[in-house]
Amino acid sequence: MRLLVNVDHVATLRNARGEGVPDPIRAARICEEAGAAGIVFHLREDRRHIRDEDAYKMKENVQGDLDFEMAATDEMIQICTDISPDLCTLVPEKREELTTEGGLQLKNVHQDFRERVIPALHQASIRVSLFVDPDPDEIEIAHDLGVEAIELHTGTYSNADTEEGRQNQLRRLAEAAEKAHELGLQVNAGHGLNFDNIQTMLDRVPHLHEVSIGHALISDAIFNGLSNTVSRMAHIVENYEG
Repeated sequence: MRLLVNVDHVATLRNARGEGVPDPIRAARICEEAGAAGIVFHLREDRRHIRDEDAYKMKENVQGDLDFEMAATDEMIQICTDISPDLCTLVPEKREELTTEGGLQLKNVHQDFRERVIPALHQASIRVSLFVDPDPDEIEIAHDLGVEAIELHTGTYSNADTEEGRQNQLRRLAEAAEKAHELGLQVNAGHGLNFDNIQTMLDRVPHLHEVSIGHALISDAIFNGLSNTVSRMAHIVENYEG
């Protein structure tokens, strides 16, 4: 079980002033030194945080795994195949959203993914993960598409405001992880996870290989320091028993 840190919001803070600091590449180095197994970034179409030059510098500087999150556009496929990260995680993207709002709707895009998107990434020897809701039908489609991994969307669990809602989402996540594991897919998870909710998820959801956490860690780091924050989360994640 490994922690990958998303450094998008270091770039968000940098872009607010446009003066080059804080540097997301330096943040990535600190995260790895503190125990992160790799780095995640999302190069959005509107470049609201990570920019093209950041993506290329990540490839040059990250020592562990590099996970390139992106929408399945021709532009992003070209950039991704040029950079050649360890993993490409395909996510839905809307210009007006503040953050990713849910998983891919594979029922609607599976033919395009099968014919245009996934072959281009596989031809470049890039492993592919699909960001999906904990829905057995979506996981079946992901398996049918021949990708290597899925990332379970944990945002609905993280944002549940009742105990009944949390328990229902944990059940869905656990069942989805079992399903994906049975089909031979690597099971990752992410979105909305933080120090308050991750342990419960780790106690209930089996077969997890990686968790991706960004906003909560960057927020906590303002008060406790990035190295301390990442080290604390990495320790929690590494004690996962699966």
